[in-house]
Amino acid sequence: MTILRIEHRIQNFEGWKKAFDTDPIDRKKSGVKRYRVCRPDDDPNLVIIDLEFDSENNLQLALAALKKLWTKVEGTVMFDPKTRILNIVETKEY
Repeated sequence: MTILRIEHRIQNFEGWKKAFDTDPIDRKKSGVKRYRVCRPDDDPNLVIIDLEFDSENNLQLALAALKKLWTKVEGTVMFDPKTRILNIVETKEY
């Protein structure tokens, strides 16, 4: 499993969440198995999204779709996107 971690600035969480929920890249069709949206307690204008994939190829295709989308919405819905690809080494639930 691999994770595409996305971090970007926002001005209004409710407006951003409404745009996120429209799912403009069709996450399920893009191979996203699950996602998580986080916000730091000390910075409500930062959003961190983890998109989890079974395949690196699907991750790369989704990333390309996101980069294309960001050219249309950066500066309005979100600002300064940063990405990082993470490989899950271990997971344990209690």
